[in-house]
Amino acid sequence: MTGRPSAGPARSATHPGAWWLWALGLATAASRTTNPVLLAVLAAVAGYVVAVCRTRAPWARSYGAFLKLGLAVLVLRLFFAVVLGSPIPGTHVLFTLPHVPLPGWAHGVRIGGQVTTEALAFAGCDGMRLAVLLVCVGAANALASPSRLLKSLPGALYEAGVAVVVAMTFAPNLVADVRRLRAARRMRGRRDTGLRALAQVGLPVLEGALERSVALAAAMDARGYGRTAQVPPAVRRLTAVLTVGGLLGVCAGTYGLLAAEGAGFGLPVLALGLAAALGGLWLGGRRSVRTRYRPDRWGVRAWLVSASGVAVAALTIWAAGYDPAGLDPPAVPLTAPAVPLWPLLSLLAGLVPAFAAAGPRTVAYRTTTPHLEKGATR
Repeated sequence: MTGRPSAGPARSATHPGAWWLWALGLATAASRTTNPVLLAVLAAVAGYVVAVCRTRAPWARSYGAFLKLGLAVLVLRLFFAVVLGSPIPGTHVLFTLPHVPLPGWAHGVRIGGQVTTEALAFAGCDGMRLAVLLVCVGAANALASPSRLLKSLPGALYEAGVAVVVAMTFAPNLVADVRRLRAARRMRGRRDTGLRALAQVGLPVLEGALERSVALAAAMDARGYGRTAQVPPAVRRLTAVLTVGGLLGVCAGTYGLLAAEGAGFGLPVLALGLAAALGGLWLGGRRSVRTRYRPDRWGVRAWLVSASGVAVAALTIWAAGYDPAGLDPPAVPLTAPAVPLWPLLSLLAGLVPAFAAAGPRTVAYRTTTPHLEKGATR
């Protein structure tokens, strides 16, 4: 009996770019609100999609690290609000810390003093927004394959994409090496905790990282990394103008969409910037001499996944225009946050990938038994 991998699940997997568009849509929605209820729903939506759609690949384990990082950011934001104070005035004093007098040039900064409930509520909502942004980025890292994302990048960004993917895959490999060595120490009856065990594990991990670096450099050189084709100078100048101008337009349009007063000009500027940047990337791809083996196709799943993220972002931006108090509740006076119905329902559109992109978690294998096939004889 022989086994060979089936190409079905791998070929029908969702495009990695769609996962990043979905995650960026959720992150855009999180950046437009400080309502803790809406932020909690966004985090729950991202977590549910990751739980349903992620595979058992090494990069899929990074979601837990982003959750811990988001929790650390929230705790750190509250700590700064307690120790350094907050510009939010309040009347409900929880406790008072010893005040440290500062010189006159540090006007507006204080250490210690009164800690109010309003200041902690404002710092908690602000820290929760940052934490949800990290959760959305972690969801994209857990769902999108870095190697497949590299294959999908335009030719002009190939060199930069390789550097980013290598940096993104370094941490999961490092964590896997540490787990493997700690398990080996436990099997040998040795301790795997403490400073001494950490020092004994660190050297093999460093050696493995250096060996992977040398092997990666040899593989990149053998595949012609960094080799480019000759293009006319006029094409190079036009590529630079379109790319730089397009990226500036994307930055200005994104700021207009995220700012409360720039929604009118944000979308047109963003569209023009994207068009110019894509034109520059297409021209820049002419200098790339590499080929693509079995490129990922943007199928129905990718359209549904990316459209759900764009819908969440668009509906949240629209809701911020007609109900700003529901998305950004005031900290003073201190009241329970309201739950706006339509913005809450619009966030549920981010659950579409859980039903449209859920698939096999492992690569399927089909077996072939020669003596039982049609026409075979014993």
